[in-house]
Amino acid sequence: MSGIFSTNNQDSALFIGGSRVSGQEVRAQNVMAALSIANVIKTSLGPVGLDKMLVDDVGDVTISNDGATILQLLEVEHPAGKILVKLAQQQDTEVGDGTTSVVIIAAELLRRANELIKNHIHPATVITGYRLACKEACKFIADQMALKVDKLGREPLVSVAMTTISSKILGTYGTFFAEMAVDSLSAVKTADFRGKARYPVNAVNIFKAKGASARESSYFTGYALYRPFTSPAMKRSLKNPKILVIDFDITKTRMKMGVNIVIDNPDELEAIRKREMDISSERARMILDAGVTAVFSTRGIDDVYVKMFAEAGAITVTRVPKEDARRIAKGTGASLITTLANLDGDESIDVSSIGSAELVEQVRLSDDDIVVIRGAKEQRASTVILRGANDYMLDEMERSFHDSLCAVKRVLESGAVVPGGGSVETALDVYLESFATTLGSREQLAIVEFANALLAIPKQLSVNAAKDSIELIAKLRAYHSAAQKATADSSRSALKNYGLDLYEGKLRDNVKAGVLEPAMSKIKMLKSATEAAINILRIDDMIKLLPEKQEEDPHAHM
Repeated sequence: MSGIFSTNNQDSALFIGGSRVSGQEVRAQNVMAALSIANVIKTSLGPVGLDKMLVDDVGDVTISNDGATILQLLEVEHPAGKILVKLAQQQDTEVGDGTTSVVIIAAELLRRANELIKNHIHPATVITGYRLACKEACKFIADQMALKVDKLGREPLVSVAMTTISSKILGTYGTFFAEMAVDSLSAVKTADFRGKARYPVNAVNIFKAKGASARESSYFTGYALYRPFTSPAMKRSLKNPKILVIDFDITKTRMKMGVNIVIDNPDELEAIRKREMDISSERARMILDAGVTAVFSTRGIDDVYVKMFAEAGAITVTRVPKEDARRIAKGTGASLITTLANLDGDESIDVSSIGSAELVEQVRLSDDDIVVIRGAKEQRASTVILRGANDYMLDEMERSFHDSLCAVKRVLESGAVVPGGGSVETALDVYLESFATTLGSREQLAIVEFANALLAIPKQLSVNAAKDSIELIAKLRAYHSAAQKATADSSRSALKNYGLDLYEGKLRDNVKAGVLEPAMSKIKMLKSATEAAINILRIDDMIKLLPEKQEEDPHAHM
């Protein structure tokens, strides 16, 4: 009977090799897995959070305090744990910030829900209560806590970027990198088909160069490629270039495999070789005759044709990564051409496939030469050059800077911010506890637990800063309670912006202090954490099949 499920349910008649865990036992396992994940990253929360060093199986080292990065590098086997890892990655993709917070809240929601279920509250009741609490919380943030920034000045954007990077490696450099993030993202402003402003983060190139200090990092407007011009004989810069982006090589043409040519006269062999050279020469001449002065190829160009381009005053760049080639084509208004053949079987160049820019130049960066395209015709771009001591530092700087770009993008597109430092979570705790008393059903128990779970964020912030969390949270709850009971014109209503000052160990108005976060970040964090917790709560049975045994090869010993 060894093939029967090992389960507490003796009446099970399923004869399949594997194991089955049901009821409270599987729920307890899932909650334990979620708490284990949260415990790994909770000490990295906040501006004084600690870093984690992760070493993989080949010895590569990663030092980071970014929740999504840490969880991505962990090899999580438990299915419930994997849900939280994907949750952090989703938050990182959609918002860019709040990856640690979303995992901590989801784990705390699960722990408190498990306690309710142990006290004979049905999981369906808890799930209904959580959904109602999440809906009310998101509505409260949008109506009461969000500050509309109608005419987005520079100051609130720098504050948002500064808040995002304050907990990371770049936080020690003041507003230097925050201002750089705002400037580089503002430079790539575009509009969608509705005319609404869009700020594509992928239009900001981030280059990493070892050497020099972090304060020597810089940014400029334009595309940049880690490739030099093909020949030193070419001009260092070219104004108003006509740009062609090609996905084929310009080399000596060779006959295709399987093509046989029978010749009677040896002199004809030389003619064939000359024609092979002339085919590519004609292509190069056709490109120059079309007015092209800058060629970007994803493949190679032979020296003899590079000489032709250089003598004509054109520049060429070879071995351009395919992704960069697409971005250059999109930005300059060109097309990525895979062949010169047209529908008639001849070869020609369509003028509409040629792009333009204001300037193409080669610039020295550290020990390498890079090509910079400025003033692209269709889409602006900006490039940030990060300088640092070593690869570990540069990798963490890149992750931190990317997070700040995402946060600024969300504020620019949504136009709303909220005070940080645990202010929103504490206000929601006070509001939801008051809201729960208006319900006459069991859901109010779940809503109260949802409210208390949100306090995990300000508590963990205080603990990580080595401050007295009990006293600070009690005082902060009192402030927000007074603010919610006050009338709109009362001076006490301003207390809703109060949050934690983790360096001084006291409370302060975080709006005046410039500690701001995107309102969208908080709303998405709550929705994602609630949905993840509900998905795990709905599981009451886990069936794990054993892998099929492979038959032994009788000749394996030979």
